[in-house]
Amino acid sequence: MRVAASWSGGKDGCLSCYKALRQGHDVAYLVNFISSEYRRVSFHGVRARIIRRQAEAVGIPLVQYSIPPDMAAYEKKFKQAVSSVKRKGVEGMVFGDIYINEHREWIERVCGELGIVPLLPLWGISPTVVLGEFIEAGFKALVVSASASIFDQHWLGRTLDQHCLAELQALDQQGRCDVCGEQGEYHTLVVDGPIFRRRVQLLAGARVERDGRWFLDFARCWLKPK
Repeated sequence: MRVAASWSGGKDGCLSCYKALRQGHDVAYLVNFISSEYRRVSFHGVRARIIRRQAEAVGIPLVQYSIPPDMAAYEKKFKQAVSSVKRKGVEGMVFGDIYINEHREWIERVCGELGIVPLLPLWGISPTVVLGEFIEAGFKALVVSASASIFDQHWLGRTLDQHCLAELQALDQQGRCDVCGEQGEYHTLVVDGPIFRRRVQLLAGARVERDGRWFLDFARCWLKPK
């Protein structure tokens, strides 16, 4: 099936895209939304231009839309974006959601209204298994945003690896954080992996705390051959 992937630049959407490709789907587009106010991915804090370079590294065309902060406006823009790729032959949309039912219900309703098949390759899988599979597949992702009530600023820029997984499992057992950050506890930016044709190289910039969250900015971004 010719599909598009919902793309924030983070690990779950990336792993879902990878799984869709392995299942034989033709991922024709990455669909990304950025804040119209900040020109960054909402909650992740990653600049729009870095997402464009990331998509270039993957080698799949990016469809990028800016959105106002309210949900009604998001749904309208989402429908515009999906309708635009549907006109280009897309029949399905890939999402990285794992277990939040209200997210799935929204996805199924909106995709149903658009006549698009929703695909959720990670749905119902244990978050520990999801993150473990992401790491074992050879993906590399950096923590770019995190709740200041759970994490200190030293988590920013960390590469998700087995050590991180163990620490996140411990936080999960304490009831403080889902292993995959499914409730928004932290967000990531994927810089390399099996679907990447080139690596994303980043020069870290400022660490900023805003509205109870830590954000990592980047001073420079470039691509490197693998």
